[in-house]
Amino acid sequence: MKFIPTPIPDLLIIESQVWKDDRGFFIETYNQRPFDAEGISATFVQDNLSCSHRGVLRGMHAQAGPNAQGKLVRVLRGRVLDVAVDIRKHSDTFGQSFSLILDEHEAKSLWIPPGFLHGFLSLEDNTLFAYKVTGFYDKAGELGVRWDDPDLAIDWPFTPSELIVSEKDQQLPFLKDIISPF
Repeated sequence: MKFIPTPIPDLLIIESQVWKDDRGFFIETYNQRPFDAEGISATFVQDNLSCSHRGVLRGMHAQAGPNAQGKLVRVLRGRVLDVAVDIRKHSDTFGQSFSLILDEHEAKSLWIPPGFLHGFLSLEDNTLFAYKVTGFYDKAGELGVRWDDPDLAIDWPFTPSELIVSEKDQQLPFLKDIISPF
């Protein structure tokens, strides 16, 4: 595994090696040893999987408190624009976002530590998105910010009328209206 820094400290792109032959391919999607070598002491407690139609936007979410979540995310089928926003209040990159395309063809994942909002836009129908998380789901710890917050200025590649956003996500506050617990 190769860990690639992003412009935001602690947010990492991870490239896994792909072994291909005439049968197909093999990818080791997770191994604790390289994470330990990078100084990431993550213990994953839950795996999640979502399937989304083209245009579905899920986000921007975080989980705080005793079950704050770090996330290791990847696409198993399809393609997404994946976005993370730093909401660590003492960070030099507070409020800054980072985005990249994750798809089924590249062996890339994104490590999103606690203290980040996360969201993604499905760019293809039937996109399967996998999350390994370090905290159990806890409704009391849910935190979110609107996907269209002008202060975040995330460049979503679809027009608002092309997006499918849950009612809950449309009701989220703007970043300036929350107090970050991180």
